[in-house]
Amino acid sequence: MSASLTRPRVGVWLIGARGSVATTVVTGCAAVTAGLHPPTGMVTETSMFAESGLPALCDLVFGGHDTVDCPLPKRAETLTAGGVLPPGVATAVTTELAAADREIRPGGPTPGDTRSEAELITAFADDIRDFARRHELRRTVVVNVASTEPASQGPGAPLPASTLYALAALRAGCPYVNFTPSEGMHHPVAAREAERSGLPHAGRDGKTGQTLLRAVLGPMFAQRALTVRAWSGTNLLGGGDGAALADPAAAAAKNAGKERVLADTLGTVPEGEVHIDDVPALGDWKTAWDHIAFDGFLGTRMILQTIWQGCDSALAAPLVLDLARLTARAHEAGLTGPLGDLGFYFKDPVGDGPASLGEQYAALGRLGETLRGAGAPAAGSAPGAVAGAGPTRPPERPQDEETQGRRP
Repeated sequence: MSASLTRPRVGVWLIGARGSVATTVVTGCAAVTAGLHPPTGMVTETSMFAESGLPALCDLVFGGHDTVDCPLPKRAETLTAGGVLPPGVATAVTTELAAADREIRPGGPTPGDTRSEAELITAFADDIRDFARRHELRRTVVVNVASTEPASQGPGAPLPASTLYALAALRAGCPYVNFTPSEGMHHPVAAREAERSGLPHAGRDGKTGQTLLRAVLGPMFAQRALTVRAWSGTNLLGGGDGAALADPAAAAAKNAGKERVLADTLGTVPEGEVHIDDVPALGDWKTAWDHIAFDGFLGTRMILQTIWQGCDSALAAPLVLDLARLTARAHEAGLTGPLGDLGFYFKDPVGDGPASLGEQYAALGRLGETLRGAGAPAAGSAPGAVAGAGPTRPPERPQDEETQGRRP
């Protein structure tokens, strides 16, 4: 199908494309486009981004990589049964789910995969380019919504899958968003390539629940000159994320972002830590509990406790749609490198920027003003040209004494 000359389409390539978050993203986009539900939770649909030139929801085309083969319509049925998706919505948008599912390609590396890192990067980049060519897309944004990986093993270790996908995005000339705590573009190899490419990128680890609340409460204590002595928390969750975070190494990667928010907003790191428990019976729902001990005037000791109960996929999906639209528009407007003004959406944001949610929201508003003033290419300019840009070969591993002689 040919793209309209007046409404060029934008690709959203999801890593973990058959997971709960990705399924909710595709379902939600189709449902909002069809007028079945309002765009609740989407900041890009508020007046802040009026006339900012963001791609319309109806102009987004979905595809992605995954290592599982459960079709999106079937996955949507499961999410409906679990109360994540409202009754009848998945059935109403089955055509859109099936179309997105046809664009999902096998990910990796999988057990027994003998391809080298360079071969995997090439294969992933070719999949993205082919998607952009076939749909005549103006540009494609790659968004990682896969399960959390264990923390990196350090120099000389194999590149994590999230970094292979990030490098593939760069090679395909695509902006990149890491919505997970996984290393992705933060790996030194990918970070160097990102700097060379000049492509816009954002991340990491979407701020959807407990840490969102911390980003509000931390500044409150600091601004009122109240001394926080301890801040402890517990997360109970199920689903794929719960299973992944049962691995202590993956949980450590997740908690690093939560701790950074407190350190940045309080100016110190209080006692306490976050415990993450996998409770499969909860499915896609999670409960986050925080216990905050603080001192008031004359050392009076006080306690604040909070409970957050929410559906992870329903919290994440509107943010993913926001980020895909904002990053695509930033690319179109000529913005390069880390998109620090998108820190509003992340626990561990790239670039320089404030840590409190209020200040991050103000920075996001300034980005909206920048995009409004940036103009846009003339309608009908060659679609797909940007999506095929980038390096002509996979990035090579650094040849230091740790990696000398290792196969890339």
